[in-house]
Amino acid sequence: MSVTPTLDLRGIEKSYGSVKVLHDVAFSAYPGEVTALVGDNGAGKTTLVKCIGGIHAFDAGEYRFEGRPVRISGPREAARLGIEIVHQDLALCENLDIVENLFLGRERRRGLTLDESAMEEMARTTLSGLAVRTMGSVRRRVATLSGGQRQTVAIARAVLWDSKLVVLDEPAAALGIAQTQQVLEVVRRLADKGLAVVLISHNMNDVFAVSDRIAAMYLGRIVAQVRTADVTHRQVVELITSGASGELGLRR
Repeated sequence: MSVTPTLDLRGIEKSYGSVKVLHDVAFSAYPGEVTALVGDNGAGKTTLVKCIGGIHAFDAGEYRFEGRPVRISGPREAARLGIEIVHQDLALCENLDIVENLFLGRERRRGLTLDESAMEEMARTTLSGLAVRTMGSVRRRVATLSGGQRQTVAIARAVLWDSKLVVLDEPAAALGIAQTQQVLEVVRRLADKGLAVVLISHNMNDVFAVSDRIAAMYLGRIVAQVRTADVTHRQVVELITSGASGELGLRR
């Protein structure tokens, strides 16, 4: 593919003591695409994501971002590059409103006071850019929002800061059908806006509905990274459960 991947990991290794968790991992995420990262519990997905976000350091391998080698020493450095991770717990404050959550720790100021009008305008613009029209006032407290609306706020917070790569950890895991559809539409819009999106999900229907590529992990290895259109549900399940790829004739 001629397009330079936003994220390009090569030969990544990670151990905790004597336990090796990631083995020679190669993983890429491209601008304008949703790459689904799938695998059984314990496959290494969470460790890989924490390393991408700078929470943990790789033991070995090359981390390339937008075509150049980088060293990520922590989450703040990852954020400065344009890497945002929406964890499964969302990390939202229920007692604060939407604007306050979006700008928590990154408040805009005008002199010694908060620039409330500027933050409200940026919040509305960001939500509008994600085609979110069911949120109501941006001054609603998060405690009053549905699960799908909360997930949308967490995603909006991730893209508010000129992000280039957004990683979403099981964004629809606890949602109903209608709310899941809403969140998947937002995920797709992120890619359509040119961002590289990594979606972690156990739900194969969601994966096939929204992803452009699928990267399957098995026992700490990426056993295949293929275009979604080139595989079936059965093949992906076989990759997740047995790590088999050669027998399937997949194109990497």
